[in-house]
Amino acid sequence: MTYYVVPEEVHNKLVEAAYIHRGYTSDEAADGARFCSTAAYYGIRTHHAIKALHLDELFGSKAGKWMPGAEIKKIDNKFLASEVWDSQKKLGPAVAYKAMDTCIKLADQYGVGIVSVENATHYLWGGGYVIDAALKGYIAYTNCTSATSEVVPYGGKRPTMGTNPHSWAFPTQDAVGFPIVVDWATSTVAMGRVQQFKRESKKLPPNSAVDRNGHPTIEPDEAVALLPFGMHKGYGLGLVDELYSAYTGGCLPSQRGVASTSESKSGSTFFFQVIHPEAINSHDYVRGLNQSENVRAILNDILGQGNEKCLLPGQIEAEAAQLSAKHEGLLFTEAELTEFAHIAEDCQQTPWDMAKFKSVEI
Repeated sequence: MTYYVVPEEVHNKLVEAAYIHRGYTSDEAADGARFCSTAAYYGIRTHHAIKALHLDELFGSKAGKWMPGAEIKKIDNKFLASEVWDSQKKLGPAVAYKAMDTCIKLADQYGVGIVSVENATHYLWGGGYVIDAALKGYIAYTNCTSATSEVVPYGGKRPTMGTNPHSWAFPTQDAVGFPIVVDWATSTVAMGRVQQFKRESKKLPPNSAVDRNGHPTIEPDEAVALLPFGMHKGYGLGLVDELYSAYTGGCLPSQRGVASTSESKSGSTFFFQVIHPEAINSHDYVRGLNQSENVRAILNDILGQGNEKCLLPGQIEAEAAQLSAKHEGLLFTEAELTEFAHIAEDCQQTPWDMAKFKSVEI
């Protein structure tokens, strides 16, 4: 497939301009562009700038529901290793980066750090935040509830849950060369994947979506709701996010994306946790190994005995990052560049000239 190589600074300049055109501060725009370039760098085609700015049109500043320039409000909390925030509908990536940095500082002091966020907006790809933490040497986790109800509970008929992703990352660089990252939506596919397949004229996997009549469909144009992966197992994991949200103060799932009333909220809820590896170090490993050596030994055992060709979670993202680094830029398809042209026109910027970008076959 043909990809075009867009220099990161060219990409970020346009994305920042798009956010600023919509009223976001320069700091928010920089965080938004940083996130979008990170997603593209790791090959996350479902949650890069096209998705980010599309969500802002549907639920964000263009819809009057996300608040450019909002200030995070810290809620009183007696526990030293945790913080609870009201983000007041601030741009999701700007909140998420700050939350993960705060978790790291808390983990350095207490061994573990937790930040819970209510009244939040979409933070897009959770994997990007936990990878950042893992690359700095920490074990990290995040989950969030989605901005809309898109998933039908197992055995149900109507969507009353979000795609509700979970993202874990472990600092396994010394053992395998990259962080192991377990990152997924709890639906069979993400709605961003439906949009990607629509752009690329591809069919959806069977039993991943339903049409407006509740019937299974493989046509992206007909998909209006999603099904949980693994039947009851994906449903249970999605429910975990809803419960974290419920304990934090998040809104009812079926109320998300609708006009807020005095009885309901319409935002997402975030949960972040960082663990310092030394906080769980028993110093009691077989054969006198240290913690890092023990991690390597366990992974070698898992991938041994005929399993050498098995992929590790995060390996595909690491390979995508290697391609981005090799070609010295972010890789986009022609269809994606067409979408970026629309973004440029919307914020009164000059669209990119595709002829100026190097093309590669992958």
